[in-house]
Amino acid sequence: MLTGLLTFGATASAVSAATQITGAGSTFDYPLFSKAFYIYSESHSDVTVNYQSIGSGGGIQQFTAKTVDFGASDVPMDAKELARAKDPVLQIPITLGGEGIAYNLPGIAKGLHLSREVVADIYLGKIGKWDDPAIVTLNPGMKLPSMPITVVHRSDGSGTTYIFTDFLSSVSPAWKQKVGAGKSVSWPASSSVGGKGNEGVAGLVRQTPGAIGYVELAYLLQNDMTYALLQNKAGSYLYPDIATVAAAAATKPDVSSTDFSIVDTSCKDCYPISGYSWALVYKKPSDPHRGALVKQVMEWMATTGQPIAKTIGYVPLPENVQKRAAAILEQMEVK
Repeated sequence: MLTGLLTFGATASAVSAATQITGAGSTFDYPLFSKAFYIYSESHSDVTVNYQSIGSGGGIQQFTAKTVDFGASDVPMDAKELARAKDPVLQIPITLGGEGIAYNLPGIAKGLHLSREVVADIYLGKIGKWDDPAIVTLNPGMKLPSMPITVVHRSDGSGTTYIFTDFLSSVSPAWKQKVGAGKSVSWPASSSVGGKGNEGVAGLVRQTPGAIGYVELAYLLQNDMTYALLQNKAGSYLYPDIATVAAAAATKPDVSSTDFSIVDTSCKDCYPISGYSWALVYKKPSDPHRGALVKQVMEWMATTGQPIAKTIGYVPLPENVQKRAAAILEQMEVK
């Protein structure tokens, strides 16, 4: 299981001589940050990174309070959050990935099909058992157990939750009206239970027969979890992977912090719960030297470091998005 704290350095002497920059936020980003920042540190002994995987909501709070040098969130800061930050903020696309629908059904290792509407109805509490006719119809020949569905969600403020509830809002008018999209929402299903971070949701699904939950793909792969083939808007049933998430990203080439949703797109090869995550930095850092190091790390992460993404279940940022990220970072006022 992944942990929530990342620190690294080449040697003890190098660490003591280096400047440590700190960040906090998205658990969605953590597996990629963990590997990429370690690789970065191997060739840049002047800086170490301490990243706390506490969820997008917590990351925005710490970033706004200026207790960290950068934040990370799977949904960009909105107008109210930017106002609370007081100083101008730059939001940079940094990660691209998908969220799988994980499940724990004894005897059913793979191949479960779930439609968009069925997932929405499960999370609305309208479908409460695995042998409900709506699920059975989608899976002819599969012996589904007469087992209650435990609906697992994030208990903390989460950009992963925002992406998932944005998807549900697109699929289900009832969800959009009753619940809506957000980093934290009121979960209507009576069987709902919450876990902290992607790792918490993954853990609850793994230990709870009958459970279902939305989990970032890297956590599914690293924990060897089972996840469903999910129907997209065009009617195709797809797993989240590099190709299907990249296809979703390609539908919005001009992605920005004010126009960022790539859920439930119309193309037949697009995975429907896909999304970007964003690094948050101040345009004019209070400490220009530390700010220069943050800029240096983030420029590398958004460009040179992107091929690392494929090695652990993420999708490299499209080339045009890498260029946009680099251009945004150029606005930082540092020495």
